[in-house]
Amino acid sequence: MRIIGLTGGISSGKSTVSNLFKSHGIPIVDADIVARDALKKGSGGWKKVVAAFGEEILLDNCEVNRPKLGQIVFSDPDKRQFLNRLLAPYISSGIFWAILKLWLKGHKVIVLDVPLLFEAKMDKFTKPIIVVWVDPEQQIQRLMARDKSSEEDARNRINAQMPLDVKRSKADIVIDNTGSLDDLNQHFQKVLLEVSKPLTWTEFWLSRQGAFIILTSLTSGVLLCIKVFT
Repeated sequence: MRIIGLTGGISSGKSTVSNLFKSHGIPIVDADIVARDALKKGSGGWKKVVAAFGEEILLDNCEVNRPKLGQIVFSDPDKRQFLNRLLAPYISSGIFWAILKLWLKGHKVIVLDVPLLFEAKMDKFTKPIIVVWVDPEQQIQRLMARDKSSEEDARNRINAQMPLDVKRSKADIVIDNTGSLDDLNQHFQKVLLEVSKPLTWTEFWLSRQGAFIILTSLTSGVLLCIKVFT
């Protein structure tokens, strides 16, 4: 199984690239969706976060007010790291089960969409790693336009993440998203060809089909040995 790591920065266009993969039939494991599930009312993650940050972060329906929680942690690195530590076990577990389900269905190539791919040390489980990059100033302007936020707020949110230039230096493939949507689509088509190449032998043996062949071979060998010795 080939697990492609997809990451970027806020307003870099990572979600657009993720949707392009999805539109071409490649399943996505989205860490943001897993994180939202980890914060659903009554879940283990919800209980820990409410206990740590207080009921003032809750909406009237007792769901977490994610924008309010975001304002609290984006302006305080210690609180942000504390929140990440609280939710990490639930997010990691959710991602594992999502990948396992796709493996059982026989998918050979999947995309693991994780904003904090490097920070969470999940990059060691993915190959290749794709970083969606954009010029830092352009990133700020896009974020301000998208969220109708101030420049200060936008810079705080961007500075709370690993710089895109650092992520780019760690990538196997870089998608430059400083141009138009058509430019992005053209770049994506080249990347799609690259990641859709036949699996390596290591990737094949880790796929469901490869595991089935190994299991069948072992079973046949055991049955043959039993037959010989009896």
